[in-house]
Amino acid sequence: MPKVRIKLNSTDIGMLNNICESIQDLAKKAGIAISGPVPLPTKRLKVTTRKSPCGDGTATFDRFEMRIHKRLIDLPANEKVLHHIMRMKVPKSVNIKIEMKD
Repeated sequence: MPKVRIKLNSTDIGMLNNICESIQDLAKKAGIAISGPVPLPTKRLKVTTRKSPCGDGTATFDRFEMRIHKRLIDLPANEKVLHHIMRMKVPKSVNIKIEMKD
C-alpha cells in the first residue's frame, strides 16, 4: 500500500507541535495508524555582529540565532485523511511538504 510522508518545519516549535497534534487527531479519528511525529535534528543558524555601528571600537559582539525545528510523519495513503490535512489552516510560520512513497 502506498504511503504518504509529511515533512513539517518551522521556527516556532509551539505552532509546529500544534499542527502535529491535529494531524495525529485526524488520523486517530479515521482509525489509521501513523508513524511519528519523528523529531529531526534542529538546524541552528547563527549570526555574530559587532555592537558598534561603525565596526571599530570595543570588541563587543551580538550573537543572534534562529532555530529551525523539523518533524516527520508517515501514514498510509488514505484519500479522506489527506483531504482533511490539505484543508487544515496552517500558520505562515509552518512549512508543510507532502510526498507519496511506494
